[in-house]
Amino acid sequence: MKDLNLDELDVGFDVPAVPGMDESEIQTPCLILDLDALERNIRKMGDYARAHGMRHRSHGKMHKSVDVQKLQESLGGAVGVCCQKVSEAEVFVRGGIEDVLVSNQVRDPAKIDRLARLPKFGSKITVCVDDVANVAELSTAAEKHGTTLHCFVEIDCGAGRCGVTTTPAVVEIARAIAAAPGLNFAGIQAYQGAMQHLDSYAERKAKLDAAIAQVRDAVDALTEVGLKPEFVSGGGTGSYYFESNSGLYNELQCGSYAFMDADYGRIHDKNGKRIDQGEWENALFILTSVMSHAKADKAIVDGGLKAQSVDSGLPVIFGRADVEYVKCSDEHGVVADPKGVLAINEKLRLVPGHCDPTCNVHDWYVGVRGGKVETLWPVSARGKAY
Repeated sequence: MKDLNLDELDVGFDVPAVPGMDESEIQTPCLILDLDALERNIRKMGDYARAHGMRHRSHGKMHKSVDVQKLQESLGGAVGVCCQKVSEAEVFVRGGIEDVLVSNQVRDPAKIDRLARLPKFGSKITVCVDDVANVAELSTAAEKHGTTLHCFVEIDCGAGRCGVTTTPAVVEIARAIAAAPGLNFAGIQAYQGAMQHLDSYAERKAKLDAAIAQVRDAVDALTEVGLKPEFVSGGGTGSYYFESNSGLYNELQCGSYAFMDADYGRIHDKNGKRIDQGEWENALFILTSVMSHAKADKAIVDGGLKAQSVDSGLPVIFGRADVEYVKCSDEHGVVADPKGVLAINEKLRLVPGHCDPTCNVHDWYVGVRGGKVETLWPVSARGKAY
């Protein structure tokens, strides 16, 4: 058997593109980033946060990329990263990110041990807690490794997932953290995730008003017992303007604003306008190619289920009103083409319905500027779900 000579292989063996090639030459299906749009989004959020006296901790579960995170820090002034899993945190720490929040609970003993080791590599590590029993677990691991873990008490302010629901529970856990060796009580995690994708601005505001009242009660109670939180953290792409004007929150956790997917794009701003039509730009696309047009009224593309997540709906074809992505199976996407305008190998940009799980099934981001490939970035934490 002949040895494999990588120098003889064309693009497509391991990467979908190389810098300098035209966008038309990129191998599909793959993720592409419009670098100009991405940079504008990042700068815009950074400018907003600074103007409102807020810290912005960008959410890495969305992009899972050390390179994107570093861009958010350098261009947008992000103070660090949020992630959801210890394995994600490990990737960001190895990549040189110095401030990492695991905005989730960590309960498995092996995962707690891994988490407690991470400060040894020079990064500040914060984790969420919603159970007094978890305080002792984290403290034991931190003492074992001679490290400090910073802790947020998580409040369930409407998402219906993790977090405590009463102010006495917040105070009880905060007191336990403050008294535990190796731990530091740093503040509150209060992210209202259930309302982020409500179309109506007024409906989103009503949900946040209730959450803000709940968080304010907790902050007041903590302050009364000498545990005023340093940080009150939360806020997403669909709500950051509410938290930042609350006089209560001081840290935002926005993620999808940078890429902007179809599901977030359809929600309305205070003027009733879609947020992807002025507030944020589409910067992330699934690039797909027409592979068959055997049926006169439909084209088949190579971007199917294995190239995306459709939990929040089908992708939208960017910049085209004459064709529509209507169906998909594992390897194929069906595009309605009633006038037969699409040609074999023609490429389309798809705006994914949900960017987070879509990014998690790809190895690379292909950064494009002016129709040319400028850079390739690995999806650094792809598949890190443990």
